[in-house]
Amino acid sequence: MPDALQLLKTRRSVKPMELGGPGPTPAELDTLLTVAARVPDHGKLAPWRFIVFEGEARMAAGEKIAAVFRQQRADATAEQIDFERKRLSRAPLVVAVVSRAGPHAKIPEWEQQLSAGAVAMNLVIAAHAMGYAASWITEWYAYDRGVLDALGLSGNERIAGFVHIGRPAKPPEDRERPKLADIVTRFRA
Repeated sequence: MPDALQLLKTRRSVKPMELGGPGPTPAELDTLLTVAARVPDHGKLAPWRFIVFEGEARMAAGEKIAAVFRQQRADATAEQIDFERKRLSRAPLVVAVVSRAGPHAKIPEWEQQLSAGAVAMNLVIAAHAMGYAASWITEWYAYDRGVLDALGLSGNERIAGFVHIGRPAKPPEDRERPKLADIVTRFRA
């Protein structure tokens, strides 16, 4: 495995449509999810869970997304509906990180939501460490209650992200990152 700092320095997002197979094996997926779940979790609430979309289930979920899209857009073309149908089939594996943050006597909801974000980031980094590439995205269907209901989320659950995982079709390109001088301030006494 690469040095941890070098691994973090070389992580890049790869567009879902640029991810091919083969995807992670069942054993690799178990490792990915185990690593993803090792995050700060004040109160040991596990205020998140996973939904795994693989194989034909990706298209079955896509049918649900397309149905909601079609219902909301009477003017939708067949091409647009087909695009929505294929949303979760662009990569060999998609893992939805579901935030189930809620009111708690001691643990603020914000901390619970941040924990779900940490889960998604751990999943992306673990995929990179295993030689895969990933893309953490949301898009409209992550926020649409009709889609969330169709995918089996309860009323208090939200999508923190869909993490698409596969093999990059080409080496990922880097993008410009913020300069530290633009994002770092030092508190002065």
